Amino acid sequence: MDFLGDLTFASGFFLLLAVGLALGFEMVNGFHDTANAVATVIYTNTLRPNIAVVYSGIMNFTGVLLSSGAVAFGIVALLPVELVLNSGSNTGFAMVFALLTSAIIWNVGTWYLGLPASSSHTLIGAILGVGLANSLLTPGQTFGEGVNWAKAQEVFTSLLVSPMIGFIFAALLFLVLKTLVKRPELYRAPEGDAPPPLWIRAILIFTCGGVSFAHGSNDGQKGMGLIVLILVGILPGIYALDLNANISHLTNEPAAIVKYASTGTTIAAKDADTVLSKYLKNGDDKIITFAALDTKSKQIATKLAGKTSFQQVAKNERKDLRSDIYLVSKTIGKLIKGNKITDVADVQVLKNYQKDLTKVTEYIPTWVKAAVAIALGVGTTIGWKRIVVTVGEKIGKEHLNYGQGASAELVAMSTIMAADHLGLPVSTTHVLASGIAGTMTANGSGLQKETVMSIALAWVLTLPVSMILSATLFAISSFVLKLF
Repeated sequence: MDFLGDLTFASGFFLLLAVGLALGFEMVNGFHDTANAVATVIYTNTLRPNIAVVYSGIMNFTGVLLSSGAVAFGIVALLPVELVLNSGSNTGFAMVFALLTSAIIWNVGTWYLGLPASSSHTLIGAILGVGLANSLLTPGQTFGEGVNWAKAQEVFTSLLVSPMIGFIFAALLFLVLKTLVKRPELYRAPEGDAPPPLWIRAILIFTCGGVSFAHGSNDGQKGMGLIVLILVGILPGIYALDLNANISHLTNEPAAIVKYASTGTTIAAKDADTVLSKYLKNGDDKIITFAALDTKSKQIATKLAGKTSFQQVAKNERKDLRSDIYLVSKTIGKLIKGNKITDVADVQVLKNYQKDLTKVTEYIPTWVKAAVAIALGVGTTIGWKRIVVTVGEKIGKEHLNYGQGASAELVAMSTIMAADHLGLPVSTTHVLASGIAGTMTANGSGLQKETVMSIALAWVLTLPVSMILSATLFAISSFVLKLF
């Protein structure tokens, strides 16, 4: 409880509010998105609803606890550099409040209407809205400057392609299943309340658990990344760096940086932050960038000289050290991605250095994982019915059969797990709903146009509405906080 000494009343209030909003987002995410996973087992009479949602909640909980954290910081990478580095400022608080509140409003609204909209899509739209508003409100910035458009393109490609994968591969898997497995009961709609044969039931329970686990390991990370950002801003002495990390690889500057910086250009320590931040925003002159990178990496090595742990770094120095490490790590990543470093051996050395730097800033405390896991698990067990009815009854013109449910969930589980491995956010809602639509089409069952149009409309509107909401809330909250 020693962290209490680092908190003022105001910062403690903002900490509780911000973490509460992040956990609230994850709870809404639980009953909004995870309802998709339990729709198949409920509508095939595989599990009773109360058992299904508890089972799904447990699997979501497990998925969050075992998640890698790659998606969490992929989401944070969408934010403007200056907001990430100053997450404890008034602007940082406004950012967190705006993007989480707007995401919750849209998610609750679409849930109330029974529309399977994407929580991932919503949060990413909210982040972009904040980034655009920040560029508009910051003197000297052009509109859109600071938004990580390269990362945004990568994320949007993932969100756009994943539903197509869900539709096509679920349809193909269902057709393959019908060709290879000649068991008529697999393709028959449930009769009354009778459960399916034991072997079918086992498959459906497995796929439901798999989708729930994958959802937890991917969607659960979005809240974790934001909570860590909040903690770093308010309690940097405790959370800015992984205090238990091995720092032996960070005490010497790589020779490759010195090599590329040896052009006669030197950058003063006070100017290096500005140079690297500008490069990350708009890719300024790489000669100056290498000189600034050299200055910053030397600073890191100097600050850690003679130390074996971050715990030996003074509390009041840890936030600045994190900022140095963040800027150097992200700059190296952008230089490598932009092919600005040509020697293969140098690329490998710098990749290893970047990996060591990233480990100490992109970490998630165990209690944060546990809190998000509980929020997502609890959310799964409440409010699930509206979305389940849409997925189970209103996408296809015929009742969902066992083969369709299993095919859609197997494809959804595989797609989400692959995205998690790549550190990309995907929408459980879109992947699974499109998978069910694919199996309905493959079976010749037909689709209910009204429902499909409503889901498509929600998909189209999610991004612009969440951007407008978050941009508006960011502008209002930034103005209000400046008064205090």
